[in-house]
Amino acid sequence: MAQGVLPFRAADGRSLGGFSAAAVDPGDGSLWLLSDRAEPELVPIWDLSGLGQRPLRLGEPLPLRDANGDPLAAPLDGEGLVLDGDDLWIVSEERRSPQRPAQLLRFDRRSGRLRQALPLPQPWRAAPGQGLAANFGPESLTRLPGSPLSLLLAAERPLLQDRRDLLRLLEHGPGGFRPVGSLRLPLPGPLWGLTELLAPPGGGLLGLVRGFEPPASWWAQLLQLPAPGPAGTVQQPLARWDLLAIGLPPDNWEGLALGAPLADGRPTLLLVSDDNFNPLQANRLARLAPRRQAGCREGSVAAFEGGDQSQ
Repeated sequence: MAQGVLPFRAADGRSLGGFSAAAVDPGDGSLWLLSDRAEPELVPIWDLSGLGQRPLRLGEPLPLRDANGDPLAAPLDGEGLVLDGDDLWIVSEERRSPQRPAQLLRFDRRSGRLRQALPLPQPWRAAPGQGLAANFGPESLTRLPGSPLSLLLAAERPLLQDRRDLLRLLEHGPGGFRPVGSLRLPLPGPLWGLTELLAPPGGGLLGLVRGFEPPASWWAQLLQLPAPGPAGTVQQPLARWDLLAIGLPPDNWEGLALGAPLADGRPTLLLVSDDNFNPLQANRLARLAPRRQAGCREGSVAAFEGGDQSQ
């Protein structure tokens, strides 16, 4: 596993951080990190082949603006990121406030300007006893395989009107939003949640689950999940991996992206932690690779192993 603390600084010397989502550009392999600072921005990282061996090369941050090019009127609180050509799709987290509702947002990748803001369907909106709890999602966004563009997002924790072990999934495509099947996912504590989804080319989904207990205890799990089923169906995780047991340091792991394959052809995953602008936490970037164990069928993966962590 490649991993390490990332003391990010912009060209002007200011500190970077608060990375709540990650996405890889399939065209050039660059990794883009979404920062939920007061003035949100995206930070590109180039040449990930040096991860764990040399300092990473950062590109110029791209500030996110409103449609007129002015700073956003309210904090964005972006938690999920998808790159699609000239578009940046970002899902923002619910705060149960008219000024800060959960939304699916589309920005221009060249200018950072807002192109479109889509409110979530009614069951997801804040109302008495209904909708997303404050600061509990949506926390994840991924592109489903195929064309045209179809996005999948999920609640971090169950909606207020749902069972405590049931996470809703929601798809957005050319026809707008449509509900899909839910995920049965018992969460061990009130500060555990699903922080990211990833739809790899081989099918199905991967999920990142993060847990926290004050003052400074953290957990992280990687889930193998089935592809989303039709509305009304409920599915369960197919496998789980304890990421701290394989070497990840305990911290606020929030971003998950598909990395470049290794020289032996194995796929890799990139994970990013969010320091919350807290000096007791760190921005970290880690790379995981699957490890085949004795007895596995050809094409199956039994576990994940570490590689490099880098600054």
